[in-house]
Order: sequence, then structure tokens, then C-alpha cells
Amino acid sequence: MASFNPKDLSTGVLHAYLLSAIAPRPIAFASTIDKDGNPNLSPFSFFNMFSANPPILIFSPARRVRDNTTKHTLANVEAMKEVVINVVNYDMVHQASLTSTEYPEGVNEFEKAGLTMLASDLVKPFRVAESPVQIECKVNEIVHLGTEGGAGNLVICEVVKLHISDDVLNEDQTVNQEALDLVARAGGSYYSRAKTGFFEIPKPLRSMGIGVDSMPDHVKNSMILTGNNLGMLGNVDKLPNKEDVNKFIDDISERYPDIRTASHREKHKLAQNYLSYGDVESAWKLLLS
Repeated sequence: MASFNPKDLSTGVLHAYLLSAIAPRPIAFASTIDKDGNPNLSPFSFFNMFSANPPILIFSPARRVRDNTTKHTLANVEAMKEVVINVVNYDMVHQASLTSTEYPEGVNEFEKAGLTMLASDLVKPFRVAESPVQIECKVNEIVHLGTEGGAGNLVICEVVKLHISDDVLNEDQTVNQEALDLVARAGGSYYSRAKTGFFEIPKPLRSMGIGVDSMPDHVKNSMILTGNNLGMLGNVDKLPNKEDVNKFIDDISERYPDIRTASHREKHKLAQNYLSYGDVESAWKLLLS
């Protein structure tokens, strides 16, 4: 494994390593205005939510590594203390990317990218009409992390109004993640599309899962089962009883006639197959037989 002391790397090299390793990152498509009312629009992938009560989002328009300059967004939030953070979905990702062009001050990136300005309700910056979620924010604080190229500037934003398109809401008013179709940034020119990469992991049980340390030795020390497999198996509050195990083996013995005499290795491979379908209960019954 290659190991690096950040102080031994140029800022550009360190920046590239971090962008590639800490990914994918959500995109804050930040709409601001300057003191003269000129709109500005730019994407930032140093972004996330950090609190729901109060509702706080933070994004960072970092100083450019190349020449230590800053984006117009930073000057605008410092002057006006308001921003709209729009999310970026697949349908608009190329337009969002275009707005990252270093246009001169005063150029309207909405117009350059062919995006529609939509008046906000509580703040002066415009919303991006094409974005499925638009978040009006007041800027509470800006934390400057340094003065050299690559230094971040944490813009701490408090949500004052949230707009969500009906197109991405389910009947129960929850967000449909597939319909939202968000994109995220990685290193270099890479993006990822969330819709094509979604998978579900059941949250740890409130009743407390047994954990890997409580498993039989042949399971937790398996040469077949992966760490993810063990994590799934550990998220149960109790193991099946002997009666349930025997009934399960009886039920599958016609399909697997040698199951009763199979080795741990063979059973672990079959249990892994059940786990690939999310069937943790059957996997445990097999492993305990």
C-alpha cells in the first residue's frame, strides 16, 4: 500500500488523490446574486447536509489550486448572505457542468447553460427551475480555512424554504430516489449516476443484532463468507432454533440431496447464495445445520 505525508505532496497531487478517494460527492448547484443584482450559478461538490434541527447545509467554494483565485459565488455569499442550493439530476448534468466555466464577472450562467431562472420566495437569488429540488438558504457563517490555493471556505447555510417537484414525490409525499435521479462527482472528469447504483441495506436492528463476535467459529472465521456477508448475518436479534433448522433442511433436501453431509465450505457457498438474494434467515438455517 502506498502511503503519503500530505506535506510531501504538491497541493495539486494531494487534491487529485482526495477528490478520487472521497467520492461520490453530492453536488450543490449554488445560485447567488452580487450586490448589483447580477445572477450567478455554479456547481460545488464539497457539499453536504449537517443538521436537520436547525436545517443546515454546508458547501465550500475552495480557492483554486491553480492560481489561488476564488469564484464569484464566494464574493456573492459574503456580500448578500443568501444562496439557493439546487440539486443536480441526470437530465441537467451537462448544463450544470457548463456553468463551472470561468466566465467573467457579471455573466449570467443561467443564460449560458440554457437554464430557467425562477424567483425565490424568501431570498433574492433565483432558483433553477429545471432542478427537482431547490433549497432557499440564509448564510449563517463563512469559515475560511486558509489563504493559499486549495483552501476551503465553509459556507454554513440555514434552510428557510424547500421546494420539491411533484414528479419526484411518492403518493405518501416521500422522495422517490429513482425518479430524483441524482448525479454525483468523483475525481477528474468522472461523475456517477445514483439511480443506476442504488441498493438497500437494512438498518441495524433497534433490538440489537447479535454481531459477528457472537457467531459460531466456523462462520465468523469462514474462508468463503465475506465481510459484507458477516455484516448481514450479524444483523439478526436471535438465531433460528434447532426445530426450524431441521425443517428447513428437510424442505431443501430434495433439491440438495447431499446437504446433510455437506462440508462447512459447501454450506457456506450455498449460504452465500441465499445472502445474495437478501435471505438471511435461510442462510442462517443452512449454516447452523
